[in-house]
Amino acid sequence: QVQLVESGGGLVQPGGSLRLSCAASGSMLGKNGMGWHRQAPGKERELVAATTGRGATKYADSVKGRFTISRDNVKNTVTLQMNSLKPGDTAGYYCSAGRYYTENLYYRDYWGQGTQVTVSS
Repeated sequence: QVQLVESGGGLVQPGGSLRLSCAASGSMLGKNGMGWHRQAPGKERELVAATTGRGATKYADSVKGRFTISRDNVKNTVTLQMNSLKPGDTAGYYCSAGRYYTENLYYRDYWGQGTQVTVSS
């Protein structure tokens, strides 16, 4: 079993920045991918970014150039640096861990409980 704990959400003004962190505990054997997803009220959960930490990375088009995902494979942590935030980025953000095969094939096996990000003036 893998437990994922997120931190770093909050309220930020448009144009501001936030940094989300996720720490994994338990056995990550076979789980080469970690990622971030978000879900706004009334919408489906969507992938924001995912990475193996060894060069393979995937970003949603809506966040390219603004968000950066990074992973520490020794500590089993993943962070999401979010810059130039927009009101449309408001959502619950969830960390995941799973099997990353290609940028279009990432199976999520575990989820964190989520952290809220609100972008508003």
